[in-house]
Amino acid sequence: MADFDFSSRKPEIHPDTFIAEGARLVGRVVLAAGSSVWYNCVLRADVGDIIIGEKTNIQDNSTIHVDFDLPAVIGDHVTVGHGAILHACAIGSHSIIGMGAVVLDKAVIPPHSIVGAGALIPPRKTYPEGCLILGSPGIVARKLTAEEIERLPDHAREYVLLWKAIAGRGIGGI
Repeated sequence: MADFDFSSRKPEIHPDTFIAEGARLVGRVVLAAGSSVWYNCVLRADVGDIIIGEKTNIQDNSTIHVDFDLPAVIGDHVTVGHGAILHACAIGSHSIIGMGAVVLDKAVIPPHSIVGAGALIPPRKTYPEGCLILGSPGIVARKLTAEEIERLPDHAREYVLLWKAIAGRGIGGI
């Protein structure tokens, strides 16, 4: 096995964030303002970067990992549902990744998209912006309505209010 020195790969966490008890951030995880990482998540950026945008929430038991020279990049105002797995992929801003969804290497979920619960997004797969993606493998079920697209950031805003309420009580975070 090769010997790698990860000592220079440290998390870069904005002070206005929430990291819940039990979450593990390893390597160069960049967490922007207003974002949150919830209970028992694992974000492992040992051999590539994980970049998480503003007001994005990574919900309980989710895993984000990378590959050599393949980062995981998650945009602003994204909701990543409980138990999702994101591996060396890109998630556009104002999107929702459903509970238990899996997004694999080099897949691109564009802005204003919803990936349904339990969906499997194959490696290198791309989709048009503003769609509902369902199934295994993930296919476009339909275009989102203008109203649905307008409401997508609401989920992220709710999670900012939630973590601020928890943090304000001094419970649940680290």
